[in-house]
Amino acid sequence: MHRILLNFPFRRSVLLALTLSFLPLAGMATAEAPGLEPSDRHAKISRLVTTLFERSHYRQIRVDDQVSSDVLDRYIEVMDGNRQYFLAGDITQFDQYRFALDDAVKRGDLKPAFMIYATYVERTRERLNYALGLLDKEPDFTIDEFYVFDRSEMPWATTTEELNEIWRKRVKNDGLSLVLAGKTWDETTVVLRSRYEQVLKRVNQIKSDDVFEAFMNAYSHTLDPHSSYFSPRNSEEYRIQMSLSYDGIGASLQVQDDYVAVMNVIPGGPAAIDGSLKPNDRITAVAQGDDGQMVDVVGWRLDEVVELIRGPGGSTVRLQILPAGAAPGSPEQELPLVRDKIKLEAQAAQKSRVEIEQDGRTLNIGVIEVPSFYQDYNARAAGAADFTSTTADVRRLIQELEKEGIDGLVIDLRNNGGGHLSEATSLTGLFVDRGPIVQLRNTNGRIEVLEDPVPEKMYGGPLAVLVNRYSASASEIFAAAIQDYNRGIVIGQQTFGKGTVQNLYPLDRYAPGRDPQFGQLTLTIGKYYRVTGGSTQHRGVLPDIELPSSVDLEDVGESSRPSALPWDQIQATDYAADAPLDTAVSLLQDTHTQRALVDPDFDFLVSDIAARTAQFAHDTVSLNLEQRRAEREARQIAELARINQRRAKLGMDAVETLEDVGDEEVPDVILGEAVAIVADMNLLATAALAQNKTTAKTGTE
Repeated sequence: MHRILLNFPFRRSVLLALTLSFLPLAGMATAEAPGLEPSDRHAKISRLVTTLFERSHYRQIRVDDQVSSDVLDRYIEVMDGNRQYFLAGDITQFDQYRFALDDAVKRGDLKPAFMIYATYVERTRERLNYALGLLDKEPDFTIDEFYVFDRSEMPWATTTEELNEIWRKRVKNDGLSLVLAGKTWDETTVVLRSRYEQVLKRVNQIKSDDVFEAFMNAYSHTLDPHSSYFSPRNSEEYRIQMSLSYDGIGASLQVQDDYVAVMNVIPGGPAAIDGSLKPNDRITAVAQGDDGQMVDVVGWRLDEVVELIRGPGGSTVRLQILPAGAAPGSPEQELPLVRDKIKLEAQAAQKSRVEIEQDGRTLNIGVIEVPSFYQDYNARAAGAADFTSTTADVRRLIQELEKEGIDGLVIDLRNNGGGHLSEATSLTGLFVDRGPIVQLRNTNGRIEVLEDPVPEKMYGGPLAVLVNRYSASASEIFAAAIQDYNRGIVIGQQTFGKGTVQNLYPLDRYAPGRDPQFGQLTLTIGKYYRVTGGSTQHRGVLPDIELPSSVDLEDVGESSRPSALPWDQIQATDYAADAPLDTAVSLLQDTHTQRALVDPDFDFLVSDIAARTAQFAHDTVSLNLEQRRAEREARQIAELARINQRRAKLGMDAVETLEDVGDEEVPDVILGEAVAIVADMNLLATAALAQNKTTAKTGTE
């Protein structure tokens, strides 16, 4: 049997991204590099993968000229998405393969892919040698000029002179970022020379498997974002991650341009427990222990950065972080983390109880945070009656909260990337009566309806599901079902939109003889649909009440991925929903809006998001030192003003500098508002009950 994967798209191999975005710069090779050429094994895998694509992928696509064209564009984007290496003439030359790659992969002919890669290696060597030469002279930081750090939509450079100008500004920006951090030019030169030489040192370290994997993933991702090929080496890395059998910080990483970036923070790991590391944060340097020297890792191979971050449990690793979305040159942060194994108990659902005053009443609102949809599959298969699972834990936590006395409940699914499908259906069953939960459609069009496996609901009080853009897959199934049954309301941000199911195909089983060198393939083989018939794919779950978020929907989520499968709809299945909540939602929205207008913390959150959005809206930065310094100081002054405005509204003393704020705890405004909305739901329910009693009494008399 194949393993069915139904989880957050970021929960994949930490080394999968070695083949994405910046592979050649992270470990390059020339056409003359020994052994860097396609092998017979690569040819066999290419033919096998093509067969599986055509037979088993959900799109039932035929690998033809259109796929060939898409693969070429994707492969070029993988290598040089920011258009800083290839010349326009190179792109024209590659066009000879535009409608030939489909036939090539069917034959197992990988020479075109390796030839394109060799051209990129040549261009990359030229660029880095040019960059190193620029370090001999300090740039003039008084000139008013700008560096465009997002060139993805710009024309390809037509001449070497144009590329030189792009790279002159890039190196100047690299240097300016370090000067702004307090380094002298001599110190800056040492860092940048080491950085660029480290990249060149890895020129001949790339393996043919890496080039092959890069191409095969460009090929796979033209079908959809979640079909991926893993080389034998990265298959093992995938196994390690899925078993969580290593000591580390608990984060999945990928390469974005020059940087190793955080894909996802794994629940239960040190990074998740600390809470400071966020998706899309970029790691610029790594240090060992409390006082080890920072090692600059910009431009490194991903596997080597991972090797630096991993280490013995209980030891400390320090990461230098460029926050998500921050423009080059923004202040970096240092984050110490103590390595540890991922703890199942830390991944488990957790409860809390929040006391809140509403309309002269004191209400207690329960909060259950569900970080993932987990299940001890082995214990269940062995027949254990009390195996660990999300549903069992949440059932127990609800019972405990009800004994303590609660007037409503929030299920917090923020950053929950999914997990076991069976847990999504059974957890829903705790809150709804019998009925269908989700529909699955497979490659051949067959539709399966998954029913509520729980005999009766155990909680019937006011309920809200809190989600954000990183709530995906199984989380979306649960949130959608609660919404469709009118059992509760969904609060937060539009969810990720991953409505597809993948199978894991170990390719070694198809290998001739006993050759264990084929790797593995994850292949999209189905989509799931709400009981209403609508898909969560691409569109996600829309909240009934939207709350502010710093996550840009255009940058994060299924809809941001060009090859994502589209939204569609099938026939609704029979289900019995509760009474519509439209009127209640409208009233709840009004009270939320009124509360937000006078809440200092909510106002601070909104203004902070607006400031960050404005800062990151530009794709250029000034290369004038004084202007950059002035811009940074202006941002700090504005941030300090926002902080003091909040403090004044809360009756707190003003602070003179940002350093004076220190580690002052800022409340979870979004959770606080979710709790307040559930308290409003309780008051509405109480008022409705009183009205019904009055109506009934009047009618009797």
